[in-house]
Amino acid sequence: MKEGIIFDLDGTLWDSVEPVVESWNEVLRNISEINYSLTIEESKKLMGKTIKEIASIILSEVDKDRALEIIEECCINELIYLEKKGGSLYPNLENTLKVLLKKYNLYIVSNCQENYIETFLKYHKLDNYFSDCENHGRTKLSKGENIKLIIERNKLDKAVYIGDTQGDYDAARYAGIPFIHAKYGFGTVNEPEAFINTL
Repeated sequence: MKEGIIFDLDGTLWDSVEPVVESWNEVLRNISEINYSLTIEESKKLMGKTIKEIASIILSEVDKDRALEIIEECCINELIYLEKKGGSLYPNLENTLKVLLKKYNLYIVSNCQENYIETFLKYHKLDNYFSDCENHGRTKLSKGENIKLIIERNKLDKAVYIGDTQGDYDAARYAGIPFIHAKYGFGTVNEPEAFINTL
């Protein structure tokens, strides 16, 4: 039987908020039609949302197409920052992955832009632990659909999704698999059936 653990990324495996906020504000400062600066607290609330959702939340007064264009520019700059600085891995991440890998296949599904997961893996040298990954930026699918895609593509008989937000819980439900709430992350979940306080 092939069993898999599918992880969310932000708020579950790492915290990239500081470099993300720094990189976005660098872009936002140079755009004359807006007067907006992203804060760390706001950024935490946006984690797990798609680029379109973020654009509509923080740039609601700007034309939708232009707002999306601005956010895409922020995302490009974000990857440049993360390639140089990385993020903060949650304590004992690599040791935990080593132990889990002895029994399970490991995967990542995130609502991030294309190349974000790959940047995380490359900077922190963690690519060898994960068999596959998927994201909204590449497929334009919902997180639940991407979880199903990972399960089907890798022919998993059993899987579980670990994440930190209600959106993660809902995605696991959509995919028809159990959910484990990473309580140390950015979000809260209504009535999770299982949770972890640390990795």
